[in-house]
Amino acid sequence: MDYQYPISFEWSTEETVDVIQFFQCIEQAYEKGIERKSLMEAYRRFKEIVPSKAEEKTIGNEFEQVSGYSIYRVIKKMKDDVNDSETIKM
Repeated sequence: MDYQYPISFEWSTEETVDVIQFFQCIEQAYEKGIERKSLMEAYRRFKEIVPSKAEEKTIGNEFEQVSGYSIYRVIKKMKDDVNDSETIKM
């Protein structure tokens, strides 16, 4: 991993750590898979920190530019595949 996560200087240290953990969950979904429950918890916390859809989209686009991983696609799969699997794998 040779990139920096998109973070806001307005976030507290705890919020920054939680958002980074969410980004790591997205990476894990692509690299080896992640349990739906863990991803859902991380996403709920992310939405507490970033409640605005516009800001979520901006952060998601920035993250995808540096990492190649799409937050949108992972979360869509998490929501769409409710009954299919307990593991989200991209």
